[in-house]
Amino acid sequence: MTAPAADPAAWPPPSAHPGRRHRNLSPWASWVLQLDDVVDDDPCPDHPAAVGPWRERVRARVHDLLGEPPARVPPDTEVTHTVEADDHVRHRIVFDVDPTMSVPAYLLVPTGRVAGPPGTAVLAVHGHGPGKEMICGLTGPPHEHYALDLVRLGHVVLAPDLRCFGERQDPQWDPTHPKYDCDWNLVAATMAGRVPLAQNLWDLQRSVDVLAGHPLVDPDRIAVAGLSYGATMSLFLAATDTRVRAAVVSGYLSSWRAAHRVPWNMCGSQVLPGQLGHLEHLDVASLVAPRPLLVESGTEDILFPVSAARATVARLRDAYRALGAPPDLVVHDVFDGDHRWHGERVGAFLTAHLGRN
Repeated sequence: MTAPAADPAAWPPPSAHPGRRHRNLSPWASWVLQLDDVVDDDPCPDHPAAVGPWRERVRARVHDLLGEPPARVPPDTEVTHTVEADDHVRHRIVFDVDPTMSVPAYLLVPTGRVAGPPGTAVLAVHGHGPGKEMICGLTGPPHEHYALDLVRLGHVVLAPDLRCFGERQDPQWDPTHPKYDCDWNLVAATMAGRVPLAQNLWDLQRSVDVLAGHPLVDPDRIAVAGLSYGATMSLFLAATDTRVRAAVVSGYLSSWRAAHRVPWNMCGSQVLPGQLGHLEHLDVASLVAPRPLLVESGTEDILFPVSAARATVARLRDAYRALGAPPDLVVHDVFDGDHRWHGERVGAFLTAHLGRN
């Protein structure tokens, strides 16, 4: 039997909600609307006795979201060239991190420590931009040169290029419209079931191997420091590698919920699959305890709002206290400024927790 012909005059059918014609065509707005409905399924508990078990659940979630690591290979570290500056020596080195990938880095050594006993060291992690070149003072404005600042404070500094930055950036298909390769890398990693954040975290863990094995470095006196994307990686490294004795996280620690509301804020190397509702900045930072953590927040930082940073630091200090660590090990430097490295409290913080050379 043939179905009766539809009456074109009867299409479209009457609206089920005649008074609600609020349409949205923006995928971004759709994500923000969905974010409003996200509920954290395992937030940090208020009762101190429950914080320890909660943190172990966080540790398991971080492990699961990062996925399995790649095969480990010997670093086979090579020094390719050396430059002597007024107050430090800069070595360009290369080392292997997995069967398919090597890492270029600058190793900065204070002039007064080129032949001294083992001492302090800092792994300096760059943010978005030219990579290690900028933080080591070879390009960009002085306030971005924090690896250079750190070596001038007397620390041996290792500054690697993260994947898709500096010497590890693939040629641009259209140089007139440059873009960060980290989002393309997310596409490739997704097809392979890998996580770019985990790849860079692995590279930084292997960077700690290189630092810890250097004759001028005391492996018990290593810190990590980074701004923005570099702060993302510094926080995750401190949370997952206890060889990091202190961490400086600048322009990042706040909350994913707050940062996720800012368009074009995070790249494909700063996120984990399925993290919303399951993992927050507070959760990851709790894994740093009882080690010291310095957080820098600009009052005008629109990417990682200071209000969210203050709330997270307050809860983090409560977590430190519940875990038996002094809450003043979490230092919050709130300064007048935007999304940038501040650095004014870094020297005293590292001296207090790594000691003097």
